Amino acid sequence: MMRLGAGLSVALVMAACADAGARETPVPMVSPGNAGKMGVPSVPFKTWLAGFRGEALKAGIKPSVFDHALKGVEPDPDVVEADQNQPEFSKAVWEYLDSALSDKRVVAGKQLLADNKVLLDRLEKTYGVPRETAVAIWGLESGYGQFQGTMNVVRSLATLAYEGRRPDFGKTQLIAALKIIQAGDIAPEAMLGSWAGAMGQTQFIPTTYNLHAVDFDGDHRRDIWTSTADALGSTAHYLAQSGWKTGEVWGHEVLLPKDFNYALADMAVKKPLSSWIALGVHPAAGGTFPARETGRDMSLFLPAGHRGPAFIVSDNFRAVLAYNASTSYALAVCLLADRFQGRGEVLGDWPTDERPLARAERQELQSLLSAAGFDTGGVDGIIGYNTRKAIRAYQVKHKLPADGYPTAALLGGLRGK
Repeated sequence: MMRLGAGLSVALVMAACADAGARETPVPMVSPGNAGKMGVPSVPFKTWLAGFRGEALKAGIKPSVFDHALKGVEPDPDVVEADQNQPEFSKAVWEYLDSALSDKRVVAGKQLLADNKVLLDRLEKTYGVPRETAVAIWGLESGYGQFQGTMNVVRSLATLAYEGRRPDFGKTQLIAALKIIQAGDIAPEAMLGSWAGAMGQTQFIPTTYNLHAVDFDGDHRRDIWTSTADALGSTAHYLAQSGWKTGEVWGHEVLLPKDFNYALADMAVKKPLSSWIALGVHPAAGGTFPARETGRDMSLFLPAGHRGPAFIVSDNFRAVLAYNASTSYALAVCLLADRFQGRGEVLGDWPTDERPLARAERQELQSLLSAAGFDTGGVDGIIGYNTRKAIRAYQVKHKLPADGYPTAALLGGLRGK
């Protein structure tokens, strides 16, 4: 891998740290072994570990592998703190994109595309995934390998399984990590990553590694930590398995006609591009869509609601979403890949006068919607399909643009202000 200059390396490390949160969105869960207070297990770690050893052996882990990997391991208090004090995840999409699409990241990516031409030629031929997309993920996940995480993955996952909020996740990932070690791909002390177990240059969690990591450099082991070929090959394989369609675009920025039915701006709604054209959707840059694309199914995506830019996106955008379920992340990957090719500038204006709702406000929004008869499917602070459907129903009733987008104004309206 190309060596980056010191200043550029630091900048990309900081940006990679900032971007990493999208992968680790929490799913609150109380451990059956945690009687009462979260993070205070009812049994000592050694007792828990002895019980878990039996589970791991039943899953096919050899006793010698388990004992070597977990020898001397104790819960990591930094992992507990990180798990129990995650950030609000409330950065506005335009702020996220400013960091993700920085000039330094673009320049570094272009240089690496040139330096790794032979490897990337083979990658495209093997998996049908554009080199620019694979390199964009590489840049966003680890600053092109410069920041992969420094925490021992086995210890982190053992901690999450023992006293974290997601014990089932921790157990599943820990057994998967032990299988990687057992396969001889890496030694336990060298298996480093994030506090939540994301590993390597393109930040795979262990179960994803076992399903999608490949030996692309031909040395008979999968190494996403030190082998750029294996890291990028594994990423391309993952995208291909997630439905990437060779030769298709990820999408286009578009303009919508006046009085457009914003309820159609939903990833669950797929129409041939020709149908969107018939509704008055046209390229933001002017001109017409390529004729070869008009029969392809597309969805309309409004990352900042009806006041912000609009995009028409294909199944390739969905493939990136399979890699990381954050729509801001998927948009950043696609735009960064375009920036490498001299495109990818967003033409529409972002509603910078709006602020994202904090978690407590999102929960209040859900509670108020439910109380008003618009079912959100629960109160968890996550703006998913059910909440967006409820928001749209509320917006339709009150003759507002039904974009399903949560705003402070919407919350204020529900409060009766």
